[in-house]
Amino acid sequence: MMEDTTVQASVEASVETFRAQLRGALIEPGDPSYDAARRVYNAMIDKRPRFIAQCADVADVIASVNFARENDLLLAVRGGAHNGGGLGVCDDGLVIDLGRLRGIRVDPVAHTVRAEGGCTWGDVDHATHAFGLATPAGIISTTGVGGLTLGGGIGHLARRFGLTIDNLLSVDVVLADGSFVTASAHANDDLFWAVRGGGGNFGVVTSFEFRLHALSHIVGGPTLWSLDQAAEVLRWYRDFMPKAPPELNGFFAFLTVPPAPPFPPALHLQKMCGVVWCYSGDPAAADEAFAPVRAMEPALYGVGTMPYPILQSAFDALYPPGLQWYWRADFVNDLPDDAIALHVEHGSQLPTMHSTMHLYPIDAAVHRMGRKETPFAYRDSKWAAVIVGVDPDPAQRERITNWCKGYWDALHPYSAGGAYVNFMMDEGQERVQATYRDNYARLAAIKARYDPGNLFRVNQNVRPAS
Repeated sequence: MMEDTTVQASVEASVETFRAQLRGALIEPGDPSYDAARRVYNAMIDKRPRFIAQCADVADVIASVNFARENDLLLAVRGGAHNGGGLGVCDDGLVIDLGRLRGIRVDPVAHTVRAEGGCTWGDVDHATHAFGLATPAGIISTTGVGGLTLGGGIGHLARRFGLTIDNLLSVDVVLADGSFVTASAHANDDLFWAVRGGGGNFGVVTSFEFRLHALSHIVGGPTLWSLDQAAEVLRWYRDFMPKAPPELNGFFAFLTVPPAPPFPPALHLQKMCGVVWCYSGDPAAADEAFAPVRAMEPALYGVGTMPYPILQSAFDALYPPGLQWYWRADFVNDLPDDAIALHVEHGSQLPTMHSTMHLYPIDAAVHRMGRKETPFAYRDSKWAAVIVGVDPDPAQRERITNWCKGYWDALHPYSAGGAYVNFMMDEGQERVQATYRDNYARLAAIKARYDPGNLFRVNQNVRPAS
């Protein structure tokens, strides 16, 4: 009994020492803010960490990494908390919450921006748009910079400017041993290679430096067609998109029309198919670029000129934090007619208003990088497909999950094999290896150098090479 009391006192003293080291807050079960602090974007995830360190600066991150390692705690890193599988939180361990690290500095002369690890893309867009500049990101502005970047970064500007990682210039990282390093093409270049698509396997990235491009306004928005035209539209999209100019991006979707502006009341809650467009080229050439789209005579032609951040945030209100999400995904090289028929069959059976399927084009500028130049191994694919079952009601969990799995099972035989890591749930080691293909061995070797004990394993995990 005396020994147990002594051990407990030692643990309590260790926790209090850790708490005293932090400028930010250390939250534990029973604290009034605990439930809010452990909550993530996907309400299907309900995990209960032992500690949540809301870090105020890099020193807090270093202290947190050391505390987790020294006490053999499971460690999760939370940026924007959007990860589909809830991999920014864990049971019984320590969560490093970067949400307070929101500093941004734009260099309008060098065309660069440095964003801290807790920033969202809305933060970055707000800061860079003031200078008429932008960098490729995703399609929802509440997404965290860290998670999206470390997985690759697919979004509206990919066909013109590449993936987010193709515009990453450097990172600051706290490693598993508590040390702090900068990685770029000129320093720790093996680590820099690994973080450009290798996920959060190598440390806590506390800041990201990106290349910016001159871009203020775009021409974009949705075009919608009735479901009975879906096969025709998807065949047209399959043939049109790879030949389109790189300034024109458009992702295909099966969707239920939201009952809100800018959609006309006559279309509200109708199941339809559509493409969300983003043209980032010369505005004078936009009409010519969209001529083939207008020729398809969509039921809604919602394309217009707007500031780029408006398109980037267009889905924020439709997908607020707290919905139930189940994700499945694949990379796709081609869309044969048989696959299109299956897409129409399953896409027309959307189980809830928020559920959807997206096909994101990843050709043009994305293909300029070789498949071994970054861990993002599917540079030869044309699309990243994602199927998401989504609803606010927990009672719909089984329904949206079953629809998503059934859809994915039907289409997976037509896939390239792996999936975009940011679209994956916790699907096992075989799936992770399929996603990185022959880049996995190099990632495992780099993991062994920077995190030999696999401290950073609450992610799409790359295990250290033995």
